[in-house]
Amino acid sequence: MPRESGTKRAILDAALDLAAANGISGTTMDDVAVRAGVAKGSLYYNFSSKDKLFEQLLLEGVGTLTECLRNARSGLTGWQAIESMVRALLELLSENRALAKLMAAEILRTDRTWQHSLHLLRQEALAEFVEPIRQTGVPSGLPDGGSDHGSDQLTLIAGSVFGATLMGALDWLVFDPERSVEDVAAAVLYALSGRLKS
Repeated sequence: MPRESGTKRAILDAALDLAAANGISGTTMDDVAVRAGVAKGSLYYNFSSKDKLFEQLLLEGVGTLTECLRNARSGLTGWQAIESMVRALLELLSENRALAKLMAAEILRTDRTWQHSLHLLRQEALAEFVEPIRQTGVPSGLPDGGSDHGSDQLTLIAGSVFGATLMGALDWLVFDPERSVEDVAAAVLYALSGRLKS
């Protein structure tokens, strides 16, 4: 998803910073206008409502995330693709901590006007994990992926990989930011590898 420029970009960046610090509910359009350095009329010219502003911000963020995952798995298959995507996702989130906090707070909310749009984009992001997961072989006891139920199971596994990576990133960025991306990626991947049970 292309990034906006100029006034619109300043507004989106200000909204992201404020929402990461105060939450969406704790952020007002007045706050955004002041932080962005724009007149309130300019803010409403670009975004007709607070809901529209945060919808675009979140959709842009998930679009960036999907593009990152797609690029990370390019030319790779199976576990190598998953490893690459986990590392790329951790790097993206470490470079944009405000987005990481906002996504973690919003991805599971169901009471927002933009939830349907966000759900569709989230499905696109998870789809990047589905084929590499299928290539690793579906664990015994789970559907083989050949039926609709199997595809649902693969999407659920993809959501688990994405969720574990997102929560691992937040834990790292909040409580242990001195660690390297490689250390965090190794920990997340170890947890995902199934070796914990042996």
